[in-house]
Amino acid sequence: MTTPPPPALLIAGHGTRDDAGAEAFRDFVRQLGRRRPELPVAGGFIELSPPPLGEAVAELVERGVRRFAAVPLMLVSAGHAKGDIPAALAREKERHPGISYAYGRPLGPHPALLSVLERRLDEVVDPSWDRSEVTVLLVGRGSTDPDANAEVHKAARLLWEGRGYASVETAFVSLAAPDVPSGLDRCAKLGARRIVVLPYFLFTGVLPDRVRRQTADWAAAHPEVDVRSADVIGPEPELLDLVMERYEEAVKGDLRMNCDSCVYRIALPGFEDKVGLPQQPHFHPDDDGHGHGHHHGGHAHSHAH
Repeated sequence: MTTPPPPALLIAGHGTRDDAGAEAFRDFVRQLGRRRPELPVAGGFIELSPPPLGEAVAELVERGVRRFAAVPLMLVSAGHAKGDIPAALAREKERHPGISYAYGRPLGPHPALLSVLERRLDEVVDPSWDRSEVTVLLVGRGSTDPDANAEVHKAARLLWEGRGYASVETAFVSLAAPDVPSGLDRCAKLGARRIVVLPYFLFTGVLPDRVRRQTADWAAAHPEVDVRSADVIGPEPELLDLVMERYEEAVKGDLRMNCDSCVYRIALPGFEDKVGLPQQPHFHPDDDGHGHGHHHGGHAHSHAH
């Protein structure tokens, strides 16, 4: 009895009007294919850029694929990851009877990506500066979905924890407040004299370019503040690894609760001693006095592994 081939990998991207950004995505898909030559890999966009997602699915079907796992190449769960991609995949299932797919989860503020963001900061921070004098402004895409915007705040907090920066503030380049100039104003009002603006984007594009322009305009009007722009995450090995991790999760049906940034599983900066600690039921002193205990964070798995 022959073992069925593993499901193919379909990468779902957002899309951009920026040719370089779209090509960066397409090249990233090619890199994934080279990394796993035995695995059919294709990628497409929801909007704005070729190839569309439907074309990528058709390419896989033409290669004989009947099963695939779709991974949204997105940092946060906004409307595209929650609605547009599932709707597009359902449409493709109707177009290609007999195919089946699993849907993975967005990338999120994974520790591997946080380490890339830290690297991007180090690239532009003067080596003579003390981190405690550096304020970071993490700039997300922005969404009408408050959950998606909250995920950017979570990334900012995780980036701040244990790394020694003065603070990591948040702003958005579209659809949500505060915008980039307002975010920079806030940093200055908090006393920041050294600010690094860090775009929370995977690849270059229209919006990261806008972040850089708005940062330059604000800096020109505030010469008393040293303002620098960091680069986007880019097609780093950590990103390739994380996409494959999301693929494996989807294939195995292991779409667990968020444990990527759990201090009991992952060695986060400043919390390395917590990895693997056994968890005991405990009470919160501010609870209403009911005598129930619970495991930390309601995690449904053992941390000591």
